[in-house]
Amino acid sequence: MKRAGTLRLLSDLSNFTGAARLRELLAGDPDVLVRCSPDGRHLLLLRSPGSPAPQLLVSMRGPGLTLERAWPEGHPSPLDAFFVPWLARPALILVWESGLAEVWGTGMEPGWKLLQSTELCPDGGARLLAVAATRGRLVWCEERQLGVEDQPGQLSMAFSHRVCVKTLETSGEVGTKLGRTHILLHHCPPFGLIASRKDLFLVPTTTTWPGVAHVLLIWNPSKSKVIVVAPSLGLSHSKSLNPRQGDTWDFRTLLRGLPGFLSPREPLAVHTWAPSSHGLLLLDLKGKVSLVQCHGGTRTVGILQEAPVGLKGSAALGTFHGTLACVLGSTLELLDMSSGQLLERKVLSTDKVHLLEPSAPGMKNEEDMEMQGALCLLSALGLFCVGWEAPQGLELPSDKDMVFEEACGYYQRRSLRGTQLTPEELRHNSMFRAPQALASILQGHLPPSALLTTLRAELRDYRSLEQLKAQLVAGDEEEAGWTELAEHEVARLLRTQLTGDHLVQFNTIFQALPTAAWSATLQALQLQPDRTGRLRSQAPPDVWKKILRGPTAGKEHPNGILPPFELLCQCLCQLEPPWLPPFVELAQQQGGPGWAAEGPSLPLYRRALAMLGEEGKRPEALELELLLGSGRPKAVLQAVRQLIEKEQWEKALQAGLALDSSSPLLRSEIFKLLLAEFARHRRLDAHLPLLCRLCPPEVAPDELLLLLRTHLPDDVGTANPFPEPGAEPPLTVGLVRALLEQTGAQGRPSGPPQSKYEDILWDPDTPPPTPPRGPIATLQASDHPGPEAWVPSGQGLCATDMGGHL
Repeated sequence: MKRAGTLRLLSDLSNFTGAARLRELLAGDPDVLVRCSPDGRHLLLLRSPGSPAPQLLVSMRGPGLTLERAWPEGHPSPLDAFFVPWLARPALILVWESGLAEVWGTGMEPGWKLLQSTELCPDGGARLLAVAATRGRLVWCEERQLGVEDQPGQLSMAFSHRVCVKTLETSGEVGTKLGRTHILLHHCPPFGLIASRKDLFLVPTTTTWPGVAHVLLIWNPSKSKVIVVAPSLGLSHSKSLNPRQGDTWDFRTLLRGLPGFLSPREPLAVHTWAPSSHGLLLLDLKGKVSLVQCHGGTRTVGILQEAPVGLKGSAALGTFHGTLACVLGSTLELLDMSSGQLLERKVLSTDKVHLLEPSAPGMKNEEDMEMQGALCLLSALGLFCVGWEAPQGLELPSDKDMVFEEACGYYQRRSLRGTQLTPEELRHNSMFRAPQALASILQGHLPPSALLTTLRAELRDYRSLEQLKAQLVAGDEEEAGWTELAEHEVARLLRTQLTGDHLVQFNTIFQALPTAAWSATLQALQLQPDRTGRLRSQAPPDVWKKILRGPTAGKEHPNGILPPFELLCQCLCQLEPPWLPPFVELAQQQGGPGWAAEGPSLPLYRRALAMLGEEGKRPEALELELLLGSGRPKAVLQAVRQLIEKEQWEKALQAGLALDSSSPLLRSEIFKLLLAEFARHRRLDAHLPLLCRLCPPEVAPDELLLLLRTHLPDDVGTANPFPEPGAEPPLTVGLVRALLEQTGAQGRPSGPPQSKYEDILWDPDTPPPTPPRGPIATLQASDHPGPEAWVPSGQGLCATDMGGHL
């Protein structure tokens, strides 16, 4: 029965951020460059230099922020942009023709931010012609100025280019950074660069010297070799090329050493190049589609019914499920890659169509197994999926038949007799009761369609795992394959109890592939940062219970095997240090009674601190955040004391102010610690408003003064209202008054004063009237009264008696 090709709408783009701008760019600019992130959640649109603003748009599926950039006239837009495929967080690289490269990424805060900016050609005098990103490397072809040793002339100008590579490295909080630069090829013609998941193809361009325009190169970084291919001659030759060991090739010398490659040939008349999982697809001007395989062989895939008109027409190539898809203008043709037969031809409603890889947005969590790995089409109308519809009228075996057939094979493997078991024998033989019981349970309760629906997720995981194993055995896409395998394994282990051998496997995966393991755990726990920088999770409690289960206090981890929580904390310290305190705080909120091991268990913050290293060697910032976020009074007080020792007054005050009304005693203790420092020196005076806010309302004025007096430094020497030069200024009445005002009520009390110091807080708004001043008689020395004539202190004195001194 003939299969039917389907074009199914996955999204109308309304679930993408900046949907209106996204549709506008897709509908208005047919030459816009479209790239999809490996996780299928981000779309990147880059317009050619000189286009109207914006020239760059990064849209995200679901909640998030859009990255939109425009460059004014005179400042060219980027030459190309790429997503970094092997990070837990999305990151992209922008590259300019001048050699400037910028790395952008996301962090705890929403939105994109610039992580690194560097020059790919620091010595200047170079112009980038093409850029590509493959397997953790950034590769570019640059045009160099002729050196002194180069002979001026047309031939020297044609071979004045070189191909360079720079590694992409993970870097903790930064996420990724550009590493060292190596040179792959010297003195080569201008090459276009096309990257697949495991190979880099160097293809000739329209400006390549005609004598070598029939040659292309394939560089495989994992195998450290380069293959020189001449498709029109049917020749290919392999050479070693490992830039990390200092390998580099002079392109002219390389070709001279390969007999037959310099035979006169016409340049390759290629309209469109496209990478695929099988190699490099090329469409010539006659409509013939060929495949340059990774080992250098070339074969014809098929011939389109409609050939491209000149070099300006739009065309896109892609493969899925052994099928070649070609979009030429507004026509979609599907060809069988093994036979070249035309399977179907569709006319689309628009000619502005872009093909995306199978991991396009909307396909990440697709439930239909038949649509997994299908090809996606993106246009202003939406995101569509191209696939094959299952033939109608397909008869599935009944559930009873499947049970007895599977049981028959199982018992046959265990049986020692030579006779063959049959399903009919199992149906009527009462000795085999398990198949009959299972068949009776399924009969009339679960039809095959419902059973397939129930087992859909397990079947999909099993099929994808088998495909992944075959891919790794064949040696295809090793890095991506191991990463995907680690994600599958972590997801499977999180569904177990994570004890014994399962816990050992969990540790092994995190040690071998920490980035992939953390990415899988991130999805399993459904962790997402909110706008305040805190983490939130929608994972069920059973998953958290497995994560937080730990050993009994005082027991060492056997053979270095860490419990899940400690393992995640250790991984976060290496990959995402800023996420550790929010993760521990979230874990403390998720924890329930009895979730730890039997017997007493350490608090989560102390288990996390143990992963930072020994005391005194831990990162101070992370240790303080863990202590402050623990919610334990002793830990918070320990953190505040450390902040006081470092004289980080504002952080210490903010730590106390962050406590809510449910912790009055802890807040009061922090206030007393800071009040003691306030009494000893004047380095807290600038933060007096925060100290006043921290003052508990139940503290009475006399209690406050008593606390201050307790911590006042002892007077040394004669009393002097003015400090000596360089000495610590004393505590003044004005500073104390601000604190005393904080301890009073909002209005003057109507009853008797509760404290003998309370009257000074409620002075009237206007001072009392000044008594009349009369003439003062001049006293002679003999008229001075003796000491016995003075009244007791404070009696009979008025403002005129005190003069100008207090």
